[in-house]
Amino acid sequence: MDCAKKTKVVLLSCGSFNPVTNMHLRMFELARDQLEDTGRYEVVKGILSPVGDGYKKIGLIEASHRVEMAKLAVESSSWIEVDSWESRQADWQETVKVLRHHREELLSGEQGTDVVVTVKADRKRKRMDAISISNKRKHREMEVAPKGLMHKTDGPHLMLLCGADVLESFGVPGLWKNEDIEKIVGSYGLVCISRGGSNPEAFIQGSDLLWEHRSNIHVVQEWVANDVSATHIRRALRRGHSVRYLLPDPVLSYIQERRLYTAESEQTNAGVVLAPLQKHTGNHD
Repeated sequence: MDCAKKTKVVLLSCGSFNPVTNMHLRMFELARDQLEDTGRYEVVKGILSPVGDGYKKIGLIEASHRVEMAKLAVESSSWIEVDSWESRQADWQETVKVLRHHREELLSGEQGTDVVVTVKADRKRKRMDAISISNKRKHREMEVAPKGLMHKTDGPHLMLLCGADVLESFGVPGLWKNEDIEKIVGSYGLVCISRGGSNPEAFIQGSDLLWEHRSNIHVVQEWVANDVSATHIRRALRRGHSVRYLLPDPVLSYIQERRLYTAESEQTNAGVVLAPLQKHTGNHD
């Protein structure tokens, strides 16, 4: 297939990245290979979006540290970048809102660059503002439009990249709103990296909502078994054990220099209800 006819894709990964690991980065490479092997897609960018402190997850260190570590981790990548918008929000942002923000940014970036450079500065600013408003309006219309309409728009298509644990968390009561899940898989699409012990296909089969949008869910099998998790890394760091080769060297140096991930930091948000559960169930205890 001619490259010009392929759908350009931007992959967005949301998460704690507490800390970012080699497997977080590996997910992007696996997803790009899977999508491009179909001959229908060209992956043009990957975005890491660390969650804000308002998420209230136990052991979650400050967003400023997590963003900085993520930036260090992607220094060697030519196509993955870090976006700090989500991390800078005072309150926790639902994933669908983060997707909407980045979709609007992509629309503004693609269409806003067509402004004629010879116009006066004030006319240019007004035109850019008008384009931004128009793009946002179009985007909100697309979110309630029939499935597949977003693929017909100009500019890259945004997909959510996640691990099988995130996909399976759709079934946790109170953690996600059904309408948000529908927007994610129906309007954007999902690339799910399967890990050892997970069975994303069976989970999709057991969910009527996911089954309806199964064509928008791309399951990627990781054949090189690697159960690296941020939780395991934090535990090893607390015990003074080596975590070298599990995360990028610049990230490890950053952690060691600042003595992050201690027994004290692991108690951050202890006894606090996770923000999504607070918001969706009204439980603030």
